[in-house]
Amino acid sequence: MGRQEPSRLGTLLDRTATLGVRALVAGTILGLFAFVTNPVPDPSFPWATLPGAARLPVTQPRIEHWPVTYTIAIWTWVFALPFALLAAYRRFAPRFRFGARTWLVGLPAVLMVALTTYCRFFWPKLYPPSWNAPSYTFVCWGYCSSYVPAWSNLAYAVAALGIAAFALAVSGRASGRRLAAVFGVLSLPLGIPALVYARRA
Repeated sequence: MGRQEPSRLGTLLDRTATLGVRALVAGTILGLFAFVTNPVPDPSFPWATLPGAARLPVTQPRIEHWPVTYTIAIWTWVFALPFALLAAYRRFAPRFRFGARTWLVGLPAVLMVALTTYCRFFWPKLYPPSWNAPSYTFVCWGYCSSYVPAWSNLAYAVAALGIAAFALAVSGRASGRRLAAVFGVLSLPLGIPALVYARRA
């Protein structure tokens, strides 16, 4: 039996990373449960439904646009994702030639660009806007709960800070760590991995 490689995160972060993965699984189960109780769990995607024969003879109440367990599921994904990213870093970083700055700063920044673009241009929006619109960063919530473009522009600016922090970190500059910390705070909760990088760098 080979010697186990020491953790890259430390005991507390190891535990939260593991809990993050479990929370993603639990959230997925809760989200799927809404499909067997409600004809259309997410009105943004009315085609995502099960035939009546496959559903239970009960209907969940909704929180704004979404059934209760579906709402809980999405918010669980929101807050579990950054810790699942830490788990991915812990598991896969030793197998690939990418350092902590790629996994903990670059990946969250790219994800923020992708999620902001999806929400801005591709997400089928529901009206009226809802305070309950789940978002992977607090600044993105400003857009998803109002559809005011300025919030989305601000989200892009925050993501650009993350990309700049990654570029500076790759070049070995100390300012990369400081900018990663700024990006991490402005992109919470998705930015938690960047804060871990800034603290460890």
